[in-house]
Amino acid sequence: MNLNIGRLAHGPRNLISDVPGVRVGHSTIDTDACHTGVTVILPPCGNPFVQKLTAASVVFNGYGKTLGLVQVDELGTLETPIALTNTLNVGKVHDAMVSYMVELCRRDGIDLTSVNPVVCECNDSRISDIQRRPVGEREVLQAIESASADFAQGAVGAGRGTICYGLKGGIGSSSRQMEIDGEVYTLGVLVQSNYGASADLRVTALPEGLAESDQGSIILILATDLPLSARQLKRVLRRTSVGMARLGSYIGHGSGEIALGFTTAPRQEAGSFTLQRALKEELMNLPFRAAGECAEEAILQSMLHAAPDVQRSGERVATLREHLGV
Repeated sequence: MNLNIGRLAHGPRNLISDVPGVRVGHSTIDTDACHTGVTVILPPCGNPFVQKLTAASVVFNGYGKTLGLVQVDELGTLETPIALTNTLNVGKVHDAMVSYMVELCRRDGIDLTSVNPVVCECNDSRISDIQRRPVGEREVLQAIESASADFAQGAVGAGRGTICYGLKGGIGSSSRQMEIDGEVYTLGVLVQSNYGASADLRVTALPEGLAESDQGSIILILATDLPLSARQLKRVLRRTSVGMARLGSYIGHGSGEIALGFTTAPRQEAGSFTLQRALKEELMNLPFRAAGECAEEAILQSMLHAAPDVQRSGERVATLREHLGV
């Protein structure tokens, strides 16, 4: 469902996977007690440890348990797929990602002695029994093996048990295209939405009182093929907050608001030096706009694709579609 948000054109799928080579996979767990999962975003290279991508992160509010951001920001590179899950499963997913990378590098004849998996989380304990921690290596590998350019949105994978603005949240995505010097570049965002107070959501026809405060978390993953430096990527990532703000969030104390992004634009090795193209600073308004538009729409898509649910307390979680009558 394409929404009329912003000025830039959508990519053909209106997904983060419109960035060539990017794929997304889910593994969803639905048992009597657990309604959770894992989502993995795979960069286009066969082995990201060998072909490291320029990357950056921004922490708007650090009430989160993310792993891997310290090295991403220190070195400006991404060397593994990105995994999303729930709060208490971060350690198990990180361990599974290490195992995956060890096997991948062994295949390529690399003796892997250090690796920096990136794992992000939202707390889905209102819907799922989070203490059971059911996401492990099998589920992570399932998500990786199922990864595709065409992937489900809504209450799937890491978004299975999330709540957004008091309504059912989940995984959502959107993309925008940018023309520069006659060449078309793509920027896409994927979110795991689990934040916001219903009274703050700037969408009409919503009842008040579904959520008392802005708490939970949102993870925003940004991908682009536009040549940017790590410093420029950080600038672009900050503009995903525009999408959150346009929907009404004030980024509350109890909410982990974290954005992570990478560019697939190649870097060239020249002896002892790395050569990298980067967009002129005076043209940065274009990716800034794309990031804001994508973030806003991705959050709405996460809600529009979700089905109604029931909290562990027995309280029903309605959907955005129900309240908009669509």
